[in-house]
Amino acid sequence: MKSSHSPVVKDLVLVGGGHSHVTVLKRFGMNPLSGVRLTLICRDVHTPYSGMLPGFVAGHYTFDEAHIDLGPLARFAQARLYHDEVVGVDLDKRLLYCRRRPAVPYDLVSVNIGSTPSMSDVRGPTDSVIPVKPINQFVARWERLRRSVRESERPMSIAVVGAGAGGVELTLAVQFALCRVRDASERQFPEPQFHLFSGSGEVLPTHNEKARATFRRVLQERGVRVHSGQKVVETGGGVVQLEDGSRINADEVLWVTQAGAASWLREAGLDVDDRGFVRVADTLQSTSHPEVFAAGDIATMVRHPREKAGVFAVRQGKPLDVNLRRALQGRSLQPFTPQKKFLSLISTGNQFAVASRGGWSLSGGVIWKWKDWIDRRFMDKYNVLPEMNTELLVDVPGGVASEEARRELSTAVMRCGGCGAKVGATVLSRVLQRLAPKSRKDILIGLDAPDDAAVVSVPSGKAIVQTVDSFRAIVEDPYTFAKITANHCLNDLFAMGAEPQSALAIVTVPYGIEAKVEETIEQLLTGAIEVLNSVNASLVGGHTSEGAELSLGLSLTGLIDPTLVMSKGGMVPGDRLILTKPLGTGTLFAADMRLKAKGRWIAAAIDSMLFSNASAADCLRTHGATACTDVTGFGLLGHLIEMTKASATDARITLAKVPLLDGALETSGRGILSSLHPQNQRLRRGIRDVERVSSDARYPLLFDPQTAGGLLASVPAADAERCVENLRELGHEHTSIIGEVMPRGDAPEPVTIELDEIPRRAPASR
Repeated sequence: MKSSHSPVVKDLVLVGGGHSHVTVLKRFGMNPLSGVRLTLICRDVHTPYSGMLPGFVAGHYTFDEAHIDLGPLARFAQARLYHDEVVGVDLDKRLLYCRRRPAVPYDLVSVNIGSTPSMSDVRGPTDSVIPVKPINQFVARWERLRRSVRESERPMSIAVVGAGAGGVELTLAVQFALCRVRDASERQFPEPQFHLFSGSGEVLPTHNEKARATFRRVLQERGVRVHSGQKVVETGGGVVQLEDGSRINADEVLWVTQAGAASWLREAGLDVDDRGFVRVADTLQSTSHPEVFAAGDIATMVRHPREKAGVFAVRQGKPLDVNLRRALQGRSLQPFTPQKKFLSLISTGNQFAVASRGGWSLSGGVIWKWKDWIDRRFMDKYNVLPEMNTELLVDVPGGVASEEARRELSTAVMRCGGCGAKVGATVLSRVLQRLAPKSRKDILIGLDAPDDAAVVSVPSGKAIVQTVDSFRAIVEDPYTFAKITANHCLNDLFAMGAEPQSALAIVTVPYGIEAKVEETIEQLLTGAIEVLNSVNASLVGGHTSEGAELSLGLSLTGLIDPTLVMSKGGMVPGDRLILTKPLGTGTLFAADMRLKAKGRWIAAAIDSMLFSNASAADCLRTHGATACTDVTGFGLLGHLIEMTKASATDARITLAKVPLLDGALETSGRGILSSLHPQNQRLRRGIRDVERVSSDARYPLLFDPQTAGGLLASVPAADAERCVENLRELGHEHTSIIGEVMPRGDAPEPVTIELDEIPRRAPASR
């Protein structure tokens, strides 16, 4: 989380990670706008580049070469990254509704989400069709298609609907890729048949005759059967039916024809065209709502209609950035006129391409090399980022749009300390009225009463378990950060076998005008309460203040039968050691801060941190766990040594059995480690024969500090395998038996590490 003394005055929200928005993100990273908080909401953290999709399908590019990683790009832009999907908008209240999180307010919003398949005129089940747009969803379906062809006992028939540049290019890329798979396969599966359907009388109808002639020849040479002048009216049941009634066998149908827009844009009341695309002026501003901008496929420029092509989205990035900034500053916007003619470089799958512009066309291998150079240069602009500027933003109110906002900003800058740093009572009261903490009979006075402190009762026969933890935000999203924090704090209770009862929250929110502070607190407490409510714990009070950066702490109280406390000191020789979550959050988030972690690695790490250990704790108790702890700041080795000391035992772990998060081995192998790692590594004195194991690539991860990590428990050997099976059934899919408890020996080092399948260096990125 960035630290800044520049108070938040305006919220700019980017919906979607399309080609225009990646330009805006890059330019905001190079030139931040003081007082503006930038948020990116996107369904996927890797956005595919449409120009390289055919090359990716054909096998010429890896996943990372053909995708822009939005994780590092958003951090470079100092943007909050919300990994979610917008499903609605309230244009009056300026609220964006998401699928899995609370509503997100905005002062200015820009939409760049591309298009979705439009099959309203086609009968039949839509799940029998593979739409190419959104492109990111097609990538996963492509893997399924390739597997189906490879496993088929008969020649499969593949239909591609849409004979524009995208359809032709994809047909040839898929065919080339499957031929390569067939040639390399030990099992020579039948060669698939290809059908290309064009509703018009021609392939590439918007291109010149020379380009069309080249592709007619290539399609014929490659055995692709072209069906022209007939629209597809029905799909399903292994056939494609045309409007003249003819039926063509089709095991798989790829849909590359006319697409439409997400329905929520029309439903919200935005001015849209007949296909649902947002109508925008030359400034890329909505013709009906000036606080809404749109670019790329989702937008229709009223005075300059153009076909839906990636080149226009790319070219709109810079003028979109300029006008978003000018709108935030209350300045007049600048018109943008897209070019009428543009260069098309269309590949044929086999590193051969055709260049087309106006009435001119050239083809050959050298054209493919030209296209490859252009595409790679474009991708490097967003995947190879400058070093982060870690200096604080200057507190200059240059981005404020009005005198009223300037006055609010001036007040926000001159914040007091001590009790004067508390968030105002009115703001806090409004937030609390919208929250719904769990109600419990043993909470006598909680958030629903205006008293100075909470009052809780302790049931007869129960003891209380208390713990507290607090840290700065590791992700820019306050809602997600709060859920991670709540899970992390609750782990202390779960490890002891306690039932969570109540919580006090200690909150620090960044400086800002009243509305921004209120929104941040609501997002934060909503996330915390959702997690607390899920385990029947009640938020009963806390303290809120303003500061340079977002932080959250929870003081928790739990209840337990004193005879059933699960401590660190109960391990018994012969017990098996079970770890419920993979390691790696420390190194991954250290890499994320340096823009060195892939977005999908961070997304997977966040998913792991958001997964509660509540069910794991219950399962471990059911299977007779003799001792338990949660793996947090001291790393796996540090917490294991604590258990051996408390239990007067030794332990042996098998390094190959320790589960790791994707990317952790690579980032730690590059020397990117948490700031706490050097202190944790001092515990290497607890390892027997440490020189022997220290060359293993996994060794540094034994000291990796974890946030919302797993539970480490000792379970009797007879129950261990079944315990692991049950944990995996409960969703703890990475759970593993990593070692066993040994009798205390004479050596001063309590931990022995076994090495199996030693990776001497980090693997290539996944």
